[in-house]
Amino acid sequence: MHRFYVPPEDFYEDQDNCKGALLKGQEFIHLSRVLRLLPEQEVFVFDGLGREYVGKIITIHKDEALLSIKDSPFLPRESSLEVWLVQGIPKGEKMELIIQKATELGVRGIIPLKAQRCVVKLEGKKEKERRNRWQKVALEAVKQCHRALIPTVMPASTMKEFLQGLPPKRHLLIPWEEGGSPFKEALKRVVGLQDSLPVYLIIGPEGGFAAEEVQQVQCCGGITVSLGPRILRTETAGLAALSALMFAWGDWI
Repeated sequence: MHRFYVPPEDFYEDQDNCKGALLKGQEFIHLSRVLRLLPEQEVFVFDGLGREYVGKIITIHKDEALLSIKDSPFLPRESSLEVWLVQGIPKGEKMELIIQKATELGVRGIIPLKAQRCVVKLEGKKEKERRNRWQKVALEAVKQCHRALIPTVMPASTMKEFLQGLPPKRHLLIPWEEGGSPFKEALKRVVGLQDSLPVYLIIGPEGGFAAEEVQQVQCCGGITVSLGPRILRTETAGLAALSALMFAWGDWI
């Protein structure tokens, strides 16, 4: 069945305790004009917060569709490990690829990082437009990979701003081409503690991190790690590290 995103505020319960949902905007256009679905057909709907339901189309109006919904059993698709990818903003369309694949791999959110060596400079209207685009990419990836929780694409921040906003208890890993602890040793620490603290994986842009940025992370308890003897591109490093982390945690078992 086809899957559609319905924001939490568009779910409702009537006086007879029957649950329903309103499908609007681009999702409605996709249902009515692209797929040309009809009343009585069933679809999956999810609220972006982790809940998913079976819905039946009741009526289709000019700009919205009314669905009745019922609870349905689904295998859990969200990892118990909260992972945030902190990604140095790369050139071109690489960020879209990174967000798409990171969403498929199960990240809780993406934090675009204005690292010192980033070539791309985002400010004002341009930054807002780019963030909206990236959030849309995350939504489309969620629909494709059958997740029910939409990763949050946070506002772009400098290293200092990112570190200032961190929760007091967390794991902080920063792969660095200058070396560090073997990544497998860092994974043993995260997995071995089984404390379910959020993990922040910090990936540099094409030019890597400045030593000053790495020192800032270390001063906040971050661990520099090595991803092996080969230098990975920015669009490869985060996805490779994220895959290893999820596997070590047991998310793929």
